[in-house]
Amino acid sequence: MAAPALPSSPLRRRPLLLGQVEGSPDHAVTMAALVPKEDGFLSVSEDRTVRVWLKRDSGQYWPSIYHPLPSPCSCMCINPETRRLSVGLDNGTISEFILSEDYNKMTPVKSYQAHQSRVLMVLFVLEMEWILSIGQDKHFTWHCSESGQRLGSYRINAGACGLQFDMETRHVFIGDHSGQVTILKLEQENSNLITTFRGHTGGITALCWDPVQRVLFSGSSDHSIIMWDIGGRKGTAIELQGHNDKVQSLFYAHHTRQLISCGADGGIVVWNMDVERQETPEWLDSDSCQKCDQPFFWNFKQMWDCKKIGLRQHHCRKCGKAVCGKCSSKRSSIPLMGFEFDVRVCDSCYESITDEERAPTATFHDSKHNVVHVHFDATRGWLLTSGTDKVIKLWDMTPVVS
Repeated sequence: MAAPALPSSPLRRRPLLLGQVEGSPDHAVTMAALVPKEDGFLSVSEDRTVRVWLKRDSGQYWPSIYHPLPSPCSCMCINPETRRLSVGLDNGTISEFILSEDYNKMTPVKSYQAHQSRVLMVLFVLEMEWILSIGQDKHFTWHCSESGQRLGSYRINAGACGLQFDMETRHVFIGDHSGQVTILKLEQENSNLITTFRGHTGGITALCWDPVQRVLFSGSSDHSIIMWDIGGRKGTAIELQGHNDKVQSLFYAHHTRQLISCGADGGIVVWNMDVERQETPEWLDSDSCQKCDQPFFWNFKQMWDCKKIGLRQHHCRKCGKAVCGKCSSKRSSIPLMGFEFDVRVCDSCYESITDEERAPTATFHDSKHNVVHVHFDATRGWLLTSGTDKVIKLWDMTPVVS
């Protein structure tokens, strides 16, 4: 179905909606990606189709390709240099195609029986000629894209939902539903476990790797994002709080050092990462308020000795101290610690936070649909969002990512 491209309007400090299409009338659009050097995009859907949408002279987006597959499409990736399209299917297969230069034809190349069940994410590494994938069968696999041969696999403890690769070190990053990130070192036919770490209270829903600054971003169902300093080897983890629902997708713009995050709350958040951010403190344990020394409700001895009713324990988000409600009655944003919304702070920390420290480091925009995936073209400043409403939206982000 064709959909009109919306008219342009003057430059504003918010994303500009360039156009939208209904990706599938009856089934979910699982992923969409911008077509390199063309005004168009690809989409894969649970209706078992791959579609390429190109903007026509009429200003409308029409499918130039409508290609059916034997199983519902769960994910995809496209390599801009080779126009190689890799599509993950619900039956565990990865199907590869080459798109023609005019994006009016796709030619099958080969298929890989990569998993026993649904493929959740696929990556093509041109330099190594590798196809990397994670599946609902709790396995990470990698294949040679020239021979089609499986090179190896690694079983993950929980269902995986995030996958990134660093070409320089050949490290693969896998995020899973338990909130754990696993780092593997890949060789031609084997893998070595480097380390695992966790920081989220919910499952990981998205990963994004910045090979320049050597930091890994993880988004979670706990509504938060964590920036892990992998290259610095200091164990630094910076938390970002800006969504009211689970974070669904992440993209890092290297040239402007901005992180784009989208969530189930419909929010598009653009984070300025070119600032000196601070780690959130660990929460301290105490049997009594570390400000007024009033006992907490489990401290029976002090309650008896003081003849006082125990109080509920809270924590100051700035200093991490265990405090009672009376000593933490104030709320403040702390953007450099990642708290763009007001959070609980103790009274003394509230007084110490300056107006300059409360200045926002992120901008917030409403996409008006539950975003499940984003794709960003940094050269044009275009962002593509696909949502649970089966709608694909194309945004001009240059007013806010510049």
